[in-house]
Amino acid sequence: MTAAHRAACVIGWPVEHSRSPLVHNYWLKTYGIAGEYRRELVPPEEFAAFVGSLAERGYVGANVTLPHKEAALSLSQPDQRARAVGAVNTLWLDGGVLRSTNTDVEGFLDNLDACAPGWDRDPGTAVVLGAGGAARAVVYGLVTRGVARIVLINRTAGRAEALRDSFGPGVQLVPWSERDAALAGAGLLVNTTTLGMQGQAALQLDVARLPPDATVADLVYMPTVTPLIAAARARELRTADGLGMLLHQAVRGFALWFGKTPTVTPELRRLVQVDPAAGKK
Repeated sequence: MTAAHRAACVIGWPVEHSRSPLVHNYWLKTYGIAGEYRRELVPPEEFAAFVGSLAERGYVGANVTLPHKEAALSLSQPDQRARAVGAVNTLWLDGGVLRSTNTDVEGFLDNLDACAPGWDRDPGTAVVLGAGGAARAVVYGLVTRGVARIVLINRTAGRAEALRDSFGPGVQLVPWSERDAALAGAGLLVNTTTLGMQGQAALQLDVARLPPDATVADLVYMPTVTPLIAAARARELRTADGLGMLLHQAVRGFALWFGKTPTVTPELRRLVQVDPAAGKK
């Protein structure tokens, strides 16, 4: 790597189906930047050593995907967002110091702003399905936008309780069996589970319970139009799909590594949407 040629990568196990190289290399070409973005297949037992030698390997930073997001937190200097979420997805070298953040927060919010402008003027109650790392990023983002009441619904109680304990009394728990009833009066519904993803079970949910002015976001992006998104659109509700979040979460990492803040364009969206590769960032 030279000052003129910078490299970044996505680290995962597995990682071969990540779409991040498609996104970042598109931006590198679009903006005429001399650089490269690669995949790095790294098993958990080798992750600490790999991250500790990013500079020696020619990297200025990296994305982190499963199963390394929590380990990356303790191996770097996380910002407030990463600490609050409890997971890292973006690393960068800053004068020899390995810093980290979680751009899933802004990826979720920026995509929601783009798809449903003004959703946060009077959001009322937000219903969030799931209690994993993605749900933590979503809840953190909603709290920063002033959403006072967040109803968290998860299939198992333990993780939901831990998330509520992290974010305080504004997060209320509802059993999975009562998810349909919880939709009444909700201004925003967010699915952070894998239900509805290609190869996974369908999400059983009565979208008809939502008010006519509600917004529905689904973090699943394979398929782009999930059954939840399709049901919401059939009711003419505003929607935000998972592909948009995937693209928006990549923006800040690119800016940190390559010195240019890129734009999420319809052309990029079409490129990623038709790419046959599947998988997470």
